[in-house]
Amino acid sequence: MTAAPSERGAEVGRRIGVGLMYGLWKPRVLGAWKVPATGPVILAVNHAHNVDGPMVMGTAPRPTHFLIKKEAFIGPLDRFLHAIGQVKVDREIADRTAITKALGVLADGGVLGIFPEGTRGEGDFASLRSGLAYFAVRSGAPIVPVAVLGSTERRGRLIKGLPPLRSRVDVVFGDPFEAGDDSGRRTRKALDEATVRIQERLTAHLENARRLTGH
Repeated sequence: MTAAPSERGAEVGRRIGVGLMYGLWKPRVLGAWKVPATGPVILAVNHAHNVDGPMVMGTAPRPTHFLIKKEAFIGPLDRFLHAIGQVKVDREIADRTAITKALGVLADGGVLGIFPEGTRGEGDFASLRSGLAYFAVRSGAPIVPVAVLGSTERRGRLIKGLPPLRSRVDVVFGDPFEAGDDSGRRTRKALDEATVRIQERLTAHLENARRLTGH
């Protein structure tokens, strides 16, 4: 049985992320102070580049445990990602092990990172899965929207899906908010309603972040 996600491991991952992200790109971090300093928090991150997860890990003010697709846990990366406190998830099923570990992170007062779109795409929060609403409603943890905005130019890219090396990447943290309606309901209807509310807040944050950064 795999050990529970380690807070110490996630801190090591954060330090590695700092070195890599600031070494390869030029991150500009805005609003990091909005992330609550203590207690459970969910970071809801848009997903347009393969570097989005490591970029947030390296720029967030607290160690972050991301839900990461199982396909990334291959070869040496499997042991490494587990060692730095990340959570492997099978996106094709209701992965009870991943769900339990993610809720455990929040129950312990940690930070859970989620790509609510489920996979890398346009990064515009246009299609949200219900997983984010489930974790937020079930745990009561506030959601902090995070917009990662980098160059979409193909010129200068060494690897598809990554911003050009040494280009500026803006990471904009938004105001925390509660996803639930204070009713305590966890029905499918309640989660669907929460997903709509979440999508509105995330989309508004992304639009504001783009205006703020010029991306």
